Parts: sequence; structure tokens; C-alpha cells
Amino acid sequence: MQFGIAFQSNKRPAEYVALARTVDRYSFDVVSVYNDLLYQPALGALLFMAPHIRRARLGPAALNPFTLHPLEIAGQTAVLDMATQGRAYLGLVRGAWLSTLGIDTSRSLRRLHEAVRLVRHLLAGRTDGFSGEVFHLAAGATLQYSPLRSAVPLTIGTWGLRTSRLAETVADEIKIGGSTNPALVGHVRAAAPSIPLCFGAVTVIDNDRLAARRRAREELRLYLPVVARLDPTVEDPEWLTHLPPEELPDELLDRFAFAGDAASIIRQVERLFDAGAARVEFGTPHGVSDPCSAIELLGERVLPHFRP
Repeated sequence: MQFGIAFQSNKRPAEYVALARTVDRYSFDVVSVYNDLLYQPALGALLFMAPHIRRARLGPAALNPFTLHPLEIAGQTAVLDMATQGRAYLGLVRGAWLSTLGIDTSRSLRRLHEAVRLVRHLLAGRTDGFSGEVFHLAAGATLQYSPLRSAVPLTIGTWGLRTSRLAETVADEIKIGGSTNPALVGHVRAAAPSIPLCFGAVTVIDNDRLAARRRAREELRLYLPVVARLDPTVEDPEWLTHLPPEELPDELLDRFAFAGDAASIIRQVERLFDAGAARVEFGTPHGVSDPCSAIELLGERVLPHFRP
């Protein structure tokens, strides 16, 4: 079992440094930064944090091949891999909120698949060109520098079965983002029977359990309208997308967020690992007010339960 921690890209450089130094005191396996639309690019935050993270893998969760060409994805990956001395990972998704930009998202699965292939083509230093249905690269065009590694671990974020089938063949991990629902393990396993699964979601931990759950409901305002429609176990997703977060029933809150005191979150994580998840990622904002104190609670109360 592995643990990750993920941050929203809306902070000042000094805040990223403080968070990184706190994280590095504990045995987190992965540090991720969101690349959500209209927020800071994840790469900047990752580079601020990289000098202070000595063990964990670092990467964006996640880039998409609609707002970023695979050439740029390959370049960002190579830079991060050098900054982390070979501990970068790449997270890719088809993308959310893209209608805000009026982007045509048709053929998104084909675009994602070709992006994976072209990024690997570039990092490997190939010169034979690339000709896909969406992306093209002329023969002889190659990166004008030497990446540290010719390939990095790939996580594909998805809830969908078609994308899960693709991930089973090309990725190292599937991340179901915005969910803490153990029932989804079996759902995804129908399409991707062997690839490791990661579950990541809004996380709020505090010794005051009720305060943590109130804060988690507030944070879900951004994500619930997207993920409620994706969860096949939700009977009425349309109702849920219009429900004020403060009215979200406890049972549903526990499907979309890690929220409560340490004992509550341990129970949620146990259910996911028992169902077959390989990794859990604790997402923003982590605490009711102070994220560093919340990371300390995760590192001192939750992780030791699973790693004595």
C-alpha cells in the first residue's frame, strides 16, 4: 500500500516550500500538484517543492492533451525529472471544465492515446517522426537536450471504462480522482483487471471531526458537479450536482471525500485497501485552516496505522 498527498496550485512560493518540508518528514510515496483549469500550472509548484522532497515521487495530477501539446508535456516532464533526480511521474487525463474554453473534446480517447505515445517517442530521443490521426512530428525533429530518463511512470486519471482499458495497456497506474468509494474498485476492475488503482479526493483531517466534515463539504463545491455524474453508484446524479454541499448526506460525503478525525480517515482508507486499491492520495485542503498541521496529523496518526 502506498500513500500520496496532493496540493492545489494556488499558493505563493514560500507556502509550497513550507508544505514540502512538512511532507518530507513523513513516509509519503507520492507528492502531486493539481493542474486544474484557471489555476497555476502544476510545474511551477512542483519545481518550488522539488528541492525539499528527498524521497517521494513528484508529478502533475494531471495534464491534458487539449490545453497542452505532447511536445510541451514531454518537456515539462523532462525538466521535472531532472529537478527531482529521477523521481518524476507524469499524470495525464482527458480533461475537465474544457467547455469553458470552447474546446472541441471529440476524439478525446484517441488524443490521449496518441499523447502518451508521442511523449514517450520524444523522451526516448527517437528521430523517425510520428504520424497519428491527431498529432504529428516530422522525421528528424527531436528534443534538443538529453532527458535524464527515456521514460517515466505514467498515471492516467479516469472514471471511465474505455479510458481504463487504454490505461491497462499503456500506463502504470489508474487514478480515480475525486472519489473515496470502495465500490468503484470492482467497477474499474471490469475493464482494467491488473493495473494498480489509486483513489484521491478532497481531504480534511482535524481533531474536531465535525469541523473537518463541514470544511470538506465546502471544498466539494468545485468538484462535486463533475464527479457526481461519473460515479455509477449514485442513483440520482443530477439531484446531487445541484445539492448545496452543506446538505450533502454523511453517506455521500464519505464517497467523495476523506473527512473527519484520524480514526474516521483510517476507516475510510482501510475500506479502500480492503477493496483492492494500491494507493490513496490525500487531496487539498487537508485541514480546516492550517494545512501543515493537517499533514502532521496524517503523518503521525494515519500513516503509522498502516506502517507501524
